[in-house]
Amino acid sequence: MNAPAEVLEERTGSCLCGRNRFTVRGPADFPHLCWCGHCQRLGGAPVMWWAGWPKDRITWTAGELTWYETFPGEAKRAFCGNCGTRVAAIDASEPNIGINVTALHDTTGQDLVPVAQSFRENAVSWLPVVTDTRHGSVG
Repeated sequence: MNAPAEVLEERTGSCLCGRNRFTVRGPADFPHLCWCGHCQRLGGAPVMWWAGWPKDRITWTAGELTWYETFPGEAKRAFCGNCGTRVAAIDASEPNIGINVTALHDTTGQDLVPVAQSFRENAVSWLPVVTDTRHGSVG
């Protein structure tokens, strides 16, 4: 297990099979949980954990992600066409690229602790509420 870090200067990440790899530099922006029905279906789990980085602080080092336009003209999501790992998201209203935090090799660091939750009303009843975050209908 990795020791907790305040903010890592650089993190690497990949899909499960390793075909698609990337590096993010600097602190994460707006780490949050999303409970929307879309993310639940997309991730196959009750919640997805996202954080953003500016495009110029993300380097795609191997592979080529498959992009799916989830909401035409508004949002698209990237995944590995081989293993299916959900890796990234681009939303027209956001300046950063969202990275699925679980695709990072090191998920420690205070800059990854969720500061908000989207669509908390969609959360499953049996999972405890994450405290100390603000709640909203958008990320």
